[in-house]
Amino acid sequence: MNPSNLSPFQQAHVKQHFARAAKSYEAAAALQKEVESRLLEHAEYIQQAPQRVLDLGSGPGRASGLLKKRWPKAQIIAMDLALPMLQLVAKQSRFWRPIQRVCGNAMQLPFKDNSIDFVYSNLCLQWVHPLPEALQEIRRVLRPGGMLSFSTFGPDTLLELREAYLALGESPSISPFAAIQQIGDGLQGSGFNKSVLERENYSMSYTDLRALMKELHAIGATDARTNRQRGLMGKQRWQRLQQAYPSDNGRVHSTWEVICAMAFKHTDNPAALDDTVATISPDQITRRIR
Repeated sequence: MNPSNLSPFQQAHVKQHFARAAKSYEAAAALQKEVESRLLEHAEYIQQAPQRVLDLGSGPGRASGLLKKRWPKAQIIAMDLALPMLQLVAKQSRFWRPIQRVCGNAMQLPFKDNSIDFVYSNLCLQWVHPLPEALQEIRRVLRPGGMLSFSTFGPDTLLELREAYLALGESPSISPFAAIQQIGDGLQGSGFNKSVLERENYSMSYTDLRALMKELHAIGATDARTNRQRGLMGKQRWQRLQQAYPSDNGRVHSTWEVICAMAFKHTDNPAALDDTVATISPDQITRRIR
């Protein structure tokens, strides 16, 4: 096996962290909701209502509900690795407009080839490795001309926390994230075309470092690396980390680099688009990098 293909994450812990965060996620996921709103704007480019939409890494299904409201006749599928998250999806729909739920892994999508019109994924793919293989799997299930829209964290995410750990001479207890160039290369290498990528840094403010760490636990964004440090942080080490973390009048801030992308399943046969319900004119979209 190629060492570069070895996942830095322990999938059992990723699943466990998000399962535990199911009840607290909705209230704590302020940034996720903001990015969700921005990402859903991509749907404006879809000219005809899709028949089948996949919300990959749906969490409690907030976006699934919004997608169902947008396209009431479409089959909306909420898929997540953590079953407790999916158990909350029913709250986002009505019994006469149900959202389908699937518990599974993004690396092995349980769908037929060419069966999905639109794949939407908000802040999920940063936990999937290797990313190019996940993108190839998404491309497999997309219909010719189908659209992928997703967001993920970039390497500047939690920059202040990383630097605080480094100031202590320690390896940061933070998961690694792909840069925008790597994501663009991954899309191209996976057979997508007409890709559009943009990035933006968000700054979040907290009363103190403990509040930041509490939020990370509440949304399931804790260290899931295979080589992470085990055990609880001792009092002295915690105090040193607090001292190393920059503060502004007692408050602390954290940077979150968010990369949004959309791309299309390439087809060499224009006639194949005749039966595709989700089509747009990507030539009219400009490439933006912030």
